[in-house]
Amino acid sequence: MTKPLLFIAALFAFASSQAQTFVDDFESYATGDMLAATSATWETWSSPNGGADDVSVTNNNAHSGTQCVYFASTSATGGPADVVLPFPGELNTGQFNLDMWMYINPGGAYFNLQETGNIGTSWAADVYFTANLAQFTSGGSLLLDCPYPQSEWFKLSMHNDMSTNTWEILINDISQGTYANAATQIASMDIYPLQDNQFYIDDVSYSFEPYTLSANNGAAISINNMGSGLAGQQVTPAVTIRNLGTEAITSFDLNLVYNGTTLTQNVTGVNIASLAFYTVNFAESFSLAAGENDAVATISNVNGLQNDDDQSDDIKVLSVDPIVPAPGKMVVAEEGTGTWCPWCVRGTVFMDELGDRYEGFYIGIAVHNADPMTVGPYDSAMGNLISGYPSGLVDRGPEYDPSQFELPFLQRIQIAPKALIENGAQFDAGTQNLNISASTTFQENVTGDYRVAMVITEDGLSGTTTDWAQANAYAGGANGDMGGYENLPNPVPAASMVYDHVARIISPSFNGLPNAFAGAMMAGSNSVHNFSVQVPDSWNLDNIHIVTMVIAPDGTIENAMATTLAEAETNGFQQGMMVVSTTEVTAPDETFNLYPNPAREQIVAKVNMTGSSNMTMRLLSTDGRLLRERTYTNLHGMQVFPIDLTSLAEGMYILQLVNEQGAVQRTFIKE
Repeated sequence: MTKPLLFIAALFAFASSQAQTFVDDFESYATGDMLAATSATWETWSSPNGGADDVSVTNNNAHSGTQCVYFASTSATGGPADVVLPFPGELNTGQFNLDMWMYINPGGAYFNLQETGNIGTSWAADVYFTANLAQFTSGGSLLLDCPYPQSEWFKLSMHNDMSTNTWEILINDISQGTYANAATQIASMDIYPLQDNQFYIDDVSYSFEPYTLSANNGAAISINNMGSGLAGQQVTPAVTIRNLGTEAITSFDLNLVYNGTTLTQNVTGVNIASLAFYTVNFAESFSLAAGENDAVATISNVNGLQNDDDQSDDIKVLSVDPIVPAPGKMVVAEEGTGTWCPWCVRGTVFMDELGDRYEGFYIGIAVHNADPMTVGPYDSAMGNLISGYPSGLVDRGPEYDPSQFELPFLQRIQIAPKALIENGAQFDAGTQNLNISASTTFQENVTGDYRVAMVITEDGLSGTTTDWAQANAYAGGANGDMGGYENLPNPVPAASMVYDHVARIISPSFNGLPNAFAGAMMAGSNSVHNFSVQVPDSWNLDNIHIVTMVIAPDGTIENAMATTLAEAETNGFQQGMMVVSTTEVTAPDETFNLYPNPAREQIVAKVNMTGSSNMTMRLLSTDGRLLRERTYTNLHGMQVFPIDLTSLAEGMYILQLVNEQGAVQRTFIKE
């Protein structure tokens, strides 16, 4: 439940004209006092102060004096401790410095800065302390990371020039770098221990120095669309400027220089009010170059004046150091969502943004729950791994909110994959049968239960009934902006909704085919797995993506590949080992035995057919190559098939039975 922060009225009166400070070393409290219930300044996220989300003052492990505050999550989802330090108003100009001492145990720590006085509406920054890094993010994008000392006291400082959007991070008074934030306003700090977090804080202080406007001053505030990305990607840059003068800005020139290329915009016919922002979107693009290079934006000729009143803020520098993706690597983000879920539009927005920003590297899959797009086995498996909606997994790692998918994506895309995958396909328009092949080539020796799975996603889904309408918690803007959903009603009518990257089928199951690669594969070895899908008339094949995954023994996704049907057909279909869903397809028989096993000259397949049907028997190598095939018609009851092995080399083989309902297979050894 969100609530407005309560500020002392006098603070607002002085905010524009006087410096303000706050210091709390926690020595004025009695040991065991609940912080927010006792303090005149600290608050809790929910009311009343002193409730379950308040935190007590402790005399254990203080940095100075004898007392500090200890945060530890006692819930699997974080909290319940959740305390808020209000700042002197909603600050978007002036110099704001926040300092505090922290002692972080191996479980890590977390806090955020709220953008408005109505907490829970908009997050200006999220700060995560992992095992070895402090990570400063905004809107899910990593802006800066730096090492910090764990299990010892250290001083964390955030020195923010809110006028020019220059945020500097210091550890023990040593600068770790600066960045520009997408959010240009702050109102409070919220301290909330995430799952397994354990940390102390002490000696918390802030200072605020208001900003004095000159008459004519344009400032370069941020360089956009270049702060995160992958080497080789084309990006279209934008630069945000701000009027830090009292007079309106009607014209200016803007240069942007990166990696030896200069872009120029001469902006006229505008009317930018005092303290307002204006974004210049360049028509040209840059190719992100590997390595660290500065992008430099310069504003000049403001209102026709060669120099404005404050030249110190005319230049903005962004250090661009794009991530170099590992060759052949793609990362899968699976999001649990549903039309009934009012917060799930957040997932829609961020899944779309990441898909556009990292096309060719990022695979988004929307796994729907309790709505017309639900795939039961997929939904059930996801539901066991996430704590709520919207929420999801990146390469089947830890749970994240979709707004936080970018950071784990950027971490995973750099890891060289152990296996490369190529998708092939053939589609029979007459029978509506889609055959898919996943050709996997290992790049290094691997052992263990590596698995393979296939998902089909579809874009552009819509419906007309009320269960296709999307619940929308962002309607009206009370919960902040969210990709335009703040301008749409709650619910968004079905006629206005189009759903993308929707999971349509998963095969053979969420966890994949067990021991798909026979337990051990050598570098350079290749296996082909086949999937067969009877395509419903409702699918638009022009809008589907075929996603194949290799799943590591620990359950994470080792690598994946996504292609359109046209791309897969161009690659060509390869014959291999048939993979059949373990959750949706009935096996062709209930009893299938091979004996003796191992065998030398002959092995016998004993099959009990539960109904009358045709059956195809296939002999395969463990890498999926078809060695023999024979079809039998009108079988029923117990059947015995002797199979000659004399022409086979010693080793392991697969015998597969296929009929109209699916397939089963057994492995055997030829001695």
